[in-house]
Amino acid sequence: MVAVRYYSKSGNTKLLAEAIGKGAGVIPISVDEDSAKITEDVDVLFVGGALYAYGLDKRLNKFLSELDGSKVKKAVVFSTSWISKHSIDLIKNALKEKGIEVAEETCYAKNKPNEKQMAEAEAFAKKMISC
Repeated sequence: MVAVRYYSKSGNTKLLAEAIGKGAGVIPISVDEDSAKITEDVDVLFVGGALYAYGLDKRLNKFLSELDGSKVKKAVVFSTSWISKHSIDLIKNALKEKGIEVAEETCYAKNKPNEKQMAEAEAFAKKMISC
């Protein structure tokens, strides 16, 4: 099973999540939705977010803190941002604290992803599922 979870204020990370979801064959779910909780075993969990005031949004932090690490075999991180890719490290660290294997390779788009970046994100998802 594959799942895509994200948080997006501006809509940029949502666009990337949708491209990843398309490549993975699943519907991405925002972490502020009730259905975002991981209740079944997941082979690959894609998790995305961006920096807000130099940290992750409280909704994404809550999702990560409540995530049951025993249900996730591997996690893959994606992000969008205006300046810094620091959100990638913050998400990776939160996942690793749960004992989850985290892929080194990530997917990133500066600001709003363009068509090329969307296609790359879709291909990235397919590649990460087959690894």
